[in-house]
Amino acid sequence: MCLLLFLMFIYFPVQMATQALITNSSKYQCGKFTVGKFLSLLMISGLIYLIVHKSSEGLVSGELHDKVEDRHTRKDSPKIRTFWRKPPRLPPRLPPNEMYKNSSLLRQSPPSEWISRQKKVKEAFEHAWSGYRNYAMGYDELMPLSHRGVDGLGGLGATIVDSLDTAIIMGVDNVVSEASKWIEDNLMKRISEKGQVNLFETTIRVLGGLLSAYHLSGGEKAGGESGIPVTSKRANPELLLEVSKDLADRLLLAFTSSPTAIPLSDVVLRDRTAHAAPDGLSSTSEATTLQLEFSYLSRISGDPKYNLEAMKVLDHMKTLPTVEGLVPIYINPSSGQFSGENIRLGSRGDSYYEYLIKVWVQQEKYRHTSLKYLFEMYMEAMRGVKHLLVRKTIPNGLVFVGELPYGRNGGFSPKMDHLVCFLPGTLALGATKGITKKKALENHLLTEEDRENLQLAEDLAKTCVEMYFVTSTGLAPEIAYFHTEGNTEGGPDGGNKSSEYVNDIIIKPLDRHNLLRPETVESLFVLHRITEDPKYREWGWRIFQAFEKYTKVDSGGYTSLDDVTSLPPPRRDKMETFFLGETLKYLYLLFDESNILPLDKRAILFINGMPSRSLSTCWL
Repeated sequence: MCLLLFLMFIYFPVQMATQALITNSSKYQCGKFTVGKFLSLLMISGLIYLIVHKSSEGLVSGELHDKVEDRHTRKDSPKIRTFWRKPPRLPPRLPPNEMYKNSSLLRQSPPSEWISRQKKVKEAFEHAWSGYRNYAMGYDELMPLSHRGVDGLGGLGATIVDSLDTAIIMGVDNVVSEASKWIEDNLMKRISEKGQVNLFETTIRVLGGLLSAYHLSGGEKAGGESGIPVTSKRANPELLLEVSKDLADRLLLAFTSSPTAIPLSDVVLRDRTAHAAPDGLSSTSEATTLQLEFSYLSRISGDPKYNLEAMKVLDHMKTLPTVEGLVPIYINPSSGQFSGENIRLGSRGDSYYEYLIKVWVQQEKYRHTSLKYLFEMYMEAMRGVKHLLVRKTIPNGLVFVGELPYGRNGGFSPKMDHLVCFLPGTLALGATKGITKKKALENHLLTEEDRENLQLAEDLAKTCVEMYFVTSTGLAPEIAYFHTEGNTEGGPDGGNKSSEYVNDIIIKPLDRHNLLRPETVESLFVLHRITEDPKYREWGWRIFQAFEKYTKVDSGGYTSLDDVTSLPPPRRDKMETFFLGETLKYLYLLFDESNILPLDKRAILFINGMPSRSLSTCWL
């Protein structure tokens, strides 16, 4: 209709003008061709072109996607057509919340930029190692401000062992050489001479570090599936296995010396003895965060004793009463029963839930038979989390996981440790079993509950990063509290008044420290691999920049902070082993473009970490 009106509007005035010209222009005739005839011919040609042009594109805009134009006709169309081309149709503008949900509309840094950012993380690792090597080589941890080392983990050189697999992944050959040589020259002797160590800490940092380096160095002939270039320097897998067995044989005393299936908390290495903590209790998470390492050692050594002792713990746990799958944070190795009613997914409780799903994933052979109960316990626990612990903040609706300090019948506490930020990655892994969300949806592999858990993972990851972005430094506190409906508890904010969530999050004075923890960036790594959403990378980059700005020590190393809400932040003079063993590792993997350690292949998923981010060898 619009075209017909256009033709009428043009044709009749031009026709009238032409007639006038023909009538009054006879003196300009040249033979039989007049100016009037020329103008008429020009008008007719133009009209023919318009009709042909419009008909070739369709008269109705909605028909454009329903027609297939002949390629030869398109190729032979007049060049003048370019002057009449319609402006392109723009996509509909979405409201900000929809743009945020649609990852394809987010700003995506080009691949070359992520390669550059990954290199920055590698440089940070080298800087951290240089401080440790120069001032604390052989000690457990570096005190970067006072330029000295400290033994707080039994004196087994924990930073060296905890860093080795990260160095292999990053291809930092000089660190691989230095760490391997120290282990070869010193670690066996240290194990035979040192005194008391904590079973949990020694397992996840030292035994887990040795085993993950063994795997990545080609032990069991499995290292090639990690995606790490074969040209990267590796450690000596035979030596690593020998040291692992010697250490594990001594740690087994914690299991065999206990009157129940629950291991004692401490071991004296040189005496080959074990004893309980002074209060007689073990942390639930510590007793149940040993199975990945000991089971893997049985696999590669051929000796079943390590797996048998460790798995007795989980076999026993399934017989104990729970609160909708949730358990108290203390357990008594003398009685084998829980102690108290305190339920939380933070310290002393966190990795119990994490290892339920990871051990199930690791033990492929028995997943659907004798170890099916692990998956069932995990799913029941996640339902309990959603029913009893998940809340939303006011005024902006951040999703968080709180605590039940006095059990189900006590009050709810809107408190969440940074340690709880392991949960988004664990939920995502439990939902898709390591494959991408896109692939899982295409193959109809996600149940409704899986989708719900994956959404909860993404919501919690958002809360975890806002715990960073709400502070003056851009770094998270150790513990945060949240404003909720009906909760009158107040307190100071994080200091960043420009944050949208400054009124949702409370940070109390004693909770403002930052220990360079890895849980949030670990979850960002897993969620990026599974959802392929670029926002997780962008969030990780902001966190890394804050670490660089406020925790880097010029002389070498990085330091913990006493107060993330103050500028400049007071510093604590401690570099935890997990900053090299995990935090920088997950940031490096988050920015990786070559899919090192694919989550859906036989790979070390969570190598050597804390808490419980140790060896998680998965056969998917």
